[in-house]
Amino acid sequence: MNHDLTIKGLDHNLFAKYFTMSAVELKSFNACLFVADEYPCYPCRVSLKDAEIGETVLAIPYEHHSVQGPYKSAGPIFVRKDAKTANLGVNEIPKMLRHRLLSVRGYNSESIMVAGDAVMGGELENVLEKQFINGAVEYIHVHNAGPGCFNCEIKKA
Repeated sequence: MNHDLTIKGLDHNLFAKYFTMSAVELKSFNACLFVADEYPCYPCRVSLKDAEIGETVLAIPYEHHSVQGPYKSAGPIFVRKDAKTANLGVNEIPKMLRHRLLSVRGYNSESIMVAGDAVMGGELENVLEKQFINGAVEYIHVHNAGPGCFNCEIKKA
């Protein structure tokens, strides 16, 4: 790739308190805990890894595009109970993105979507390169194209 990139998982500290809450408390946050019953199925937005069968997973709404403008957005995410924030190397693509149909959305400096593609995860690098070649793209959000859930944000390194 001509553009080096970084992918960051969400900070695990944002979610630790939810794993100590009762079901009633979680419901007040529109959240719940459950046990993963399939693999791969529940992509953790903190570790950027799919939950293993038997792991406790938090499902919670999350504002992943906290901007002032028409593209402000929130949606459901999954977080594994003992997840630590992913520490990926430059240009490292997490395995959890490789087997999914992805929606890749490029945003400009004013947080307006200026590029959008759907791609199988194995071809993600090609789409990232294409979008970053577009001088207007400042950052990219990757979502699952089927369920539509936010996966991660990608920036130029």
